[in-house]
Amino acid sequence: MLRLAAAAILLLLAAAPAAVPDPVNPDPNSPRPIEAVDSVFMEDLTWMEIRDSIRGGTDTVIVATGGVEQNGPYLVTGKHNVILRGVTEVIARKLGQTLVAPIVPFVPEGGIDPPTDHVRYPGTISVTEETYEGLLTDICGSLKAAGFRRIIILGDSGGNQLGMKNVADALTAKWAGGKTSVVYIPEFYDNAAITAYLETNGIHQELEGLHDDYVNTAQMMAVEPESVRMTQRIAAGNFRINGVELAPAEQTIEWGRKIFEFRAERTVAAIEARSGR
Repeated sequence: MLRLAAAAILLLLAAAPAAVPDPVNPDPNSPRPIEAVDSVFMEDLTWMEIRDSIRGGTDTVIVATGGVEQNGPYLVTGKHNVILRGVTEVIARKLGQTLVAPIVPFVPEGGIDPPTDHVRYPGTISVTEETYEGLLTDICGSLKAAGFRRIIILGDSGGNQLGMKNVADALTAKWAGGKTSVVYIPEFYDNAAITAYLETNGIHQELEGLHDDYVNTAQMMAVEPESVRMTQRIAAGNFRINGVELAPAEQTIEWGRKIFEFRAERTVAAIEARSGR
């Protein structure tokens, strides 16, 4: 009788359909079926590419904060995010074994009700300092869970700096003795140094009272020329800023790349110094 029961169970198991893989929760150790692409941006990579990059020695990730705000009549509201897309890639490749997390576009820009500062202008999106620091804290926690061992926080706007420092200090205390460190890099946002660099190379600006300048415009053009409304400004005979001509466009784009290199070299030096590497 027992033999008949066992045989029946085996027949039922043989007839049962094979287990269907869970598409929502696949095996974290599933082999990657194709070659990885060469990108430092996490949002442009698959989860398998990120996993294998970390397993292959990538231990550093950059968390960059930008903003969505008014930037004069020519620059798109995502000015800081456009710039960060260009300069963080240069930094990551100089550091090596480094990826870039999705740029954080939501930062404190002023009061919401009633609207103050940049929020007085349509298109600006602001969050409270509490929301901002909470967002950064959760982002860093997620990256720690992914296996990164060094989290670099930097930002391209003055209003972003205090919150980044607060988060870095809090997480450093919380994760003391652990394998993951958080490093805030204030040296990244140093407009005075960039202006001095340009001055020594013969580029002098006369401020026009706009939330715009040659430094930002050149960097944005190095990523996406139309983000500074290049075509429309040329058509209107207004392709200049603060007394500096932007034509020929190729020359301004080249200066944008030089600024990326200048910022990246200073930032990498600060990262390595603060990380003790």
